[in-house]
Amino acid sequence: MTRTSISELLDREGPVVGPGIWDALSATLAERAGFDMAFLSGFCMSAAPLAEPDFGLLTQTEVLATAERVCAAVELPIIVDIDTGYGNAFNVERTVEALLRHGAAGCFLEDQVWPKRCGHMEEKRVVPLPEYLPKLRAALEVCGGASFHVTARTDARAVHGLDEAIRRAKAFADAGADAVFVEAPRSIAELERVAREVEGVTLVANMVEQGKTPLCTPAELHAMGFSLVAFPVSGMLAAAHAIERVFRTIALDGTSAGCQGEMRTFDGLNDLVGLAERYAREGAWRGGGPG
Repeated sequence: MTRTSISELLDREGPVVGPGIWDALSATLAERAGFDMAFLSGFCMSAAPLAEPDFGLLTQTEVLATAERVCAAVELPIIVDIDTGYGNAFNVERTVEALLRHGAAGCFLEDQVWPKRCGHMEEKRVVPLPEYLPKLRAALEVCGGASFHVTARTDARAVHGLDEAIRRAKAFADAGADAVFVEAPRSIAELERVAREVEGVTLVANMVEQGKTPLCTPAELHAMGFSLVAFPVSGMLAAAHAIERVFRTIALDGTSAGCQGEMRTFDGLNDLVGLAERYAREGAWRGGGPG
């Protein structure tokens, strides 16, 4: 399977926009919706299989297993949230090697103290810059000539203020990061300052509904200087709301009839997951010929 690289997408005009996904089905829905890439979100991977907050509870093994399934299911380029890399530079090296084998298009690597927590939650801590940079260099080195896009993320805004976050972002760019991500600026003015002062590298913006950063359109962010835009939790928030409504309706009414219009049809879901193609292959194996 040959995927478009993130670098190739960034060479096109306009911002590259991707939703947060958490499994093969959500990745398929993102692909069907017409997105150019998707982001395997740590927040969503914590919420969906664990019903836990994004508090560093996911293991390397769980994230890599999810990435393998997702990358096998779609041709869409997938950027994987690997949190802090699950240890030191050697752990980062091993994680990125596995992502390359699975066909991932890139990763986000952050500078928080492990166990980390969602960038829009409280009580975060960050490691000293000299502790983070070897991990970033390891991620970049293991890629070799592969088209793998490494985004270096700092959560220093919440801990030490915007000046320190920008200082770190510049150091990430100097170290060769493919993209730099200052998490959770708290105003349009802060977004504009990041874009103005962190030069010569692709900038990432994270749009979290009810988060710390004002919601902007991709066009607005691109005009500021951000080229890669993630909507990491939108799908999960929508899915949780829809599932809760259907389940409550069934529990109260004894039927789902009152919310049929909000549900995908049974045939529609089977179409999404490729049932017709399976029937066709099964028929061919039984001697009925293709189709």
